[in-house]
Amino acid sequence: MVGLIGTLLALCLLMYLAYRGITVLVLAPILALLACALHDGVPLLASYTQIFMPALGGYLLKYFPVFMLGAIFGKIMAESGAATAIGRWLAGLLGPRHAITAVVCACALLTYGGVSLFVVAFAIFPIAVSLFQAADIPKRLIPGAIALGSFTFTMTALPGTPAIQNTIPMPYFGTDAFAAPGLGLIASAVMLLVGLWWLQSRARRAAAAGEGYGASRGAEGLKAEPAASLPPVWLALAPLITVVVLNYLMSRVFLDGLDASYLSEPRYGATSLEKVKGLWALIAAMAISTALLIAVMWRWLKAPRAALNQGTLDSLLPILNTASEVGFGKTIAALGSFALIKEAVVGIAPGSPLISEAISVNLLAGVTGSASGGLSIALEALGSTYVELARQIDLAPDLLHRVATLACGGLDTLPHNGAVVTLLAICGLTHRKSYLDIFMVAVAGPFAATVLVVVLGGAFGSF
Repeated sequence: MVGLIGTLLALCLLMYLAYRGITVLVLAPILALLACALHDGVPLLASYTQIFMPALGGYLLKYFPVFMLGAIFGKIMAESGAATAIGRWLAGLLGPRHAITAVVCACALLTYGGVSLFVVAFAIFPIAVSLFQAADIPKRLIPGAIALGSFTFTMTALPGTPAIQNTIPMPYFGTDAFAAPGLGLIASAVMLLVGLWWLQSRARRAAAAGEGYGASRGAEGLKAEPAASLPPVWLALAPLITVVVLNYLMSRVFLDGLDASYLSEPRYGATSLEKVKGLWALIAAMAISTALLIAVMWRWLKAPRAALNQGTLDSLLPILNTASEVGFGKTIAALGSFALIKEAVVGIAPGSPLISEAISVNLLAGVTGSASGGLSIALEALGSTYVELARQIDLAPDLLHRVATLACGGLDTLPHNGAVVTLLAICGLTHRKSYLDIFMVAVAGPFAATVLVVVLGGAFGSF
């Protein structure tokens, strides 16, 4: 009983202290060892060096290329003005009358193309300000619009998205980024429609009450960078399209016929092509697209070497944070009390691993305040269990993949989430003014989409 309390205490402290702003790099090992200390006969140093650190290192070895290439890609898009060019193009195409839709679409296009949501928020915010000012829509709705386009369907639902949340399940289930595409598209439509309905209804109510944009800080709009200094939009779009197309071709065409029998050898991890194909496809697609982006944007880059170096450095903290959470999860999973937690989670719906998976991933994402962190902890601890349960009822691994990614994008966006805090800081707004809209578009909408996919998947299987 003491051990179980210690495990639950460690999880609660991780949530609370992360919300208070303490880095997970410090929290994860300390709280993992706290849980170990409250279990009889569990050696602390061995738990740290033989369980926590190998799990952390294994995550780094597996996913570092994805984080690094994604960060470099996003940095080059931002520094070259390509992200701004795409945002302005969509803003001009849709106009102030459709300001909310324009902001959502601009964010969605960039994140689906592989640009980090943090880069997108910085790039799109001044565009959103100009559109919202022109349409006289309250500024407090900008974070909700950016969150809808960046934190939701392009992160977890759209088939082929290069987001890390869509990458993590691949090795566990032997899937690729296009798992259960039909269900992913349905979930995307639900999130988008629910989010747009909410934001537009809020804008209408504000207009009826006589509330407009509000006080302007003047320099927040599009005045900062002249259009002549930006690359043409067709050139800015080309690398984004390349990421998605190459990812599909690599995962579904080129790698399918590859003779990879050597992967069964111990020196290559004694694995199979099915387990690494999705990751290989994404790494290859991101590498080629990043090289293409640098080549076509070279003339617009004032300091290409600095952008490349900074993009690489920008990838380190996110991957180390997530890897630390994986180490935490692996350590907790090795404790005797975790068997009780595992039994309770799986027992929620013993005949349906989809329900159990959705609940466990959502809860852990909420505890950690991180979609990738919660997903990694859940799959590290329970992934093999879900695979076995799915095999017993002939459930497709693709369905497990899609439900896992959808579930991690729900409760992760609670107030202590780092992306929420950063987004509000960029917009110069507070939780009190704007968090309700973020919650509705990035928690309630994705939660509804997850429930729908679990129901459809249980009834009709993967499609």
